[in-house]
Amino acid sequence: MAKKVIATVRLQIKGGEATPSPPVGPALGQHGVNIAEFCKAFNAKTKDKKGIIVPVVVTIYSDRSFTFVTKTPPTSFLLKQAAKIAKGAHETKREVVGEVTRKQIEEIAKIKLPDLNCYDLETAIKIVEGTAKSMGIVIKE
Repeated sequence: MAKKVIATVRLQIKGGEATPSPPVGPALGQHGVNIAEFCKAFNAKTKDKKGIIVPVVVTIYSDRSFTFVTKTPPTSFLLKQAAKIAKGAHETKREVVGEVTRKQIEEIAKIKLPDLNCYDLETAIKIVEGTAKSMGIVIKE
């Protein structure tokens, strides 16, 4: 018989840098998960992604065991890296904080395609362009 799922927890942690301190400790501790075991497994799986924010979905079962799935980095994080900026615009319609090329947008869309709610690259590019526009990033040809 399959184990009963009691919770799913979504976290965003820097790759290879999970520690029992917040946000990991409180989020998993309230469900009785072995936090040190999760941190060790997560850090081993994401050691090649040091410093990159990695979203993770942790599924917790009734016997306090867990499984986790890592996702691709957030689109905003990838856009900020490509544009070499610290954060997006405060007023997106009036303020421009950076610019990216169409090629960079396409590369980000290829990275994000498995996690986006679309099937083809053209739609993924449109989604990434929308995120860039909402951050105040201009797209150059």
